[in-house]
This record gives sequence, structure tokens and C-alpha cells, in this order.
Amino acid sequence: MSGGRIRSSSIAKRFQVVGTRDRAARFNTLAEWLATLVRGRTRPEMMWALRDISFDIGAGEVVGLIGHNGAGKSTLLKIISLITEPTAGEMEIVGRVGSLLDVGIGFHPELSGRENVFLNGAILGMRRAEIARKFDEIVSFAGTEAFLDTPVKHYSTGMYMRLAFAVAAHLDPEILIVDEVLAVGDAAFQKKCLGKMGDVAKQGRTVLFVSHNLGAVRSLCTRGIVLAGGALQFDGPVDDAIAGYLASAADRGAQDGEVSFGPDGLAFADLAVLSVRLRNGAGDVRALFDATEPITIDIDYQVKGRLPGARTVIALGTSEGEVAFQSTDQQARDADLPPGRYRTSCTIPGGLLNGRMYVVDIGFDIPSGRVLAPARPYLSFVVAGANDQGAALWPGIVNPQLGWATRPA
Repeated sequence: MSGGRIRSSSIAKRFQVVGTRDRAARFNTLAEWLATLVRGRTRPEMMWALRDISFDIGAGEVVGLIGHNGAGKSTLLKIISLITEPTAGEMEIVGRVGSLLDVGIGFHPELSGRENVFLNGAILGMRRAEIARKFDEIVSFAGTEAFLDTPVKHYSTGMYMRLAFAVAAHLDPEILIVDEVLAVGDAAFQKKCLGKMGDVAKQGRTVLFVSHNLGAVRSLCTRGIVLAGGALQFDGPVDDAIAGYLASAADRGAQDGEVSFGPDGLAFADLAVLSVRLRNGAGDVRALFDATEPITIDIDYQVKGRLPGARTVIALGTSEGEVAFQSTDQQARDADLPPGRYRTSCTIPGGLLNGRMYVVDIGFDIPSGRVLAPARPYLSFVVAGANDQGAALWPGIVNPQLGWATRPA
């Protein structure tokens, strides 16, 4: 089956912002408020969720849609899925669309899992015989065999989502749209879904994938579209799209893997942080790393007074708020840190991290309980690609290269 086509021409979407309930409290009396309404001085506040979005996705393309929360991704997907209409512009869609935008969209809570499979198939334009032919495969993928005749309102969120994805992916849509809703599932199911989307892409169908897991986006997609503030920021090769998104995600000046705080630094009571940078194995400052590369974090700082027992603490987390690990240089240096300028470096070995976005938190303290500089995020970076174990598609935050041996027992 060949893929469908999506063409967006100057799409814009405007929403009315609902005022607060105590809006009338600005007026001294109800009469004043009513008089103001009559005079037309209070008008609904409008917000543009999308502005002038144009792109053309051809048959068989696999495209990642990237952007911060509130960038307009979900609004755009709802327009493509014909759930909402644009305020301006045109959206041309050629082909049958299967979409998974939110848990439960397209499902009727009073109907059973079995009935909802057939309902969703009918919405997609499938004949009953076509749905029946795919039915066993859908149920097996979702793992909901024991609950097929139970109303889906009694399903857990995970069960609901598994069945919804299975329907969207197996009923042969020419265009498959999947939003970040996959983050609801466990790691094993996320891997299963990514594998299925890869299979769909290999069949020549069009896939539009939205995720903050940039490693998954890079491994699955060949093209990336970046939205920022409701506008199209970038449309091109997926590696460039990820790099551009990272640049906007990092603090100003950190877009190349480095942030500097000027000659006086970011000052605290006992020290000042001067700069933080990220380097690859060749010593190049970067914010996008291959999964096989080592990543070195350099921290330059000025110590104002003697700090016996001071240490640097690095915490690495994901953009979703998960903690990957925490490490300190306490055992790597002298117990006494006299005044002066220092550079502390920490190297993360290549092949350890899975493909995704990470955030570097750095703090300074004395183990006795004295905080010299509270931990805060300084930089973010992306690990993209896969190491020898296919890390970009594996669950978990880290994917260490462990020692293995097989011998006759």
C-alpha cells in the first residue's frame, strides 16, 4: 500500500481565551460591568495557536513533528485528522488517516473493546470484512484478549492506549499520525509501538510522529518539522531539525553546547560559575552527540574563599524529568579547595546513554550539609543514533555495554 499525502497551505488557527470568573471584580458595581458590556469595551481575548503553516508531505515520507509544549503540535494534528477546522488556510489530505492523538479519542466508553475495534475501522472507511481479517492481529498486539467484551470505560489508561494504537496502526491507513500519547505506556510497549511504526514506514505509508524522545524521532524519521510559538521554525533533514530544536531549548548562548556567564560569572556566596560546556571525544563543543561518543562536561568556576571538603555534583536527567544518574568528584580531588579559578570535568563514556534529550544539572556543596550553589539546569543535549546494541530503540535511559561470556556448562 502506498502512502497518502498532506499539503498545508498557510494554515492558521485562532482560539478564544476564556476570561476568569472574577473578571467583573474590576468594576465597583454590577451596573458598571453591564454598562461596559453594552458599550462593547470588553471583547473576547483571542490567541493564535498556529500562524501561516505551510508544508508538503509526500507519499511514503516519515516525518517527525518537534516542538516545545504549547508550540501548536497538537492543534496541527487535530486539523490534519479533521477533528477541528483551521481559521485560515487550506489543508489537503489524500488518503485514509489513522490517528492516535489522545487516549480514548474515537472510542465510545460504553462499547466493548471488540465493538470499538469495528467502530474505529468503520470511521476509517474500512469494510467489516477487512476489519475482521485484521482483528486477531490487532487484539494480539494490544494484549487485551481477556477484556474484549468489557466496556472500555473500565479499561486502565494503559489498556485503552494499547488497543487504540493497535487499531490505528493495523487498519491500513495511508497516513498514520501518532502523538506523544505513547509516553503513557510502559517502556516495553513504547518499543513495540516504535517497531510497528517502523514496519508501517517500510510498507511505504506516510507517518507523522510527534515525540519529545528525539532519539526515537531520529531513528524512525528522515525529515523533521519544528514548530515554535505556533509558527514553522524549520522543515528539513531530521538531524538538522533536532539540532535546531535543541538550540531553541537550551539557554541563550548554550545552543552550541556552551553557556557563559561573563567575567563575573553566575555568583553565589562562596563561588561563581563562569561557564559550562559539552565536548565530544575530539574536543569539539557540541550539543548533539552520537550514541557511541563520549560526552565531557567542563565546568569553569571561581572559588572566593577556602572551601574544605567542597565537591561538584552533576545530575543527569531526561527532558521528561526522569533522573538518569548523579555523580560527584568528591573522591577525585583534594579535600581542601583554596581560592582561585578551577575547571572540573566529568566524562560520560560512549555507548552508555540511549537516544533522547538530556538536561545537565550542576550544584556545589560540602557533604556536611552546606550548600555552596544549589543544583540547577545549565545545559541540555541530545543523544541521537544507536550504539552497537541499538540503543535508540531500546527502553530505559541508559544502555551500558556489559561484559558477556558464553562457555560450555
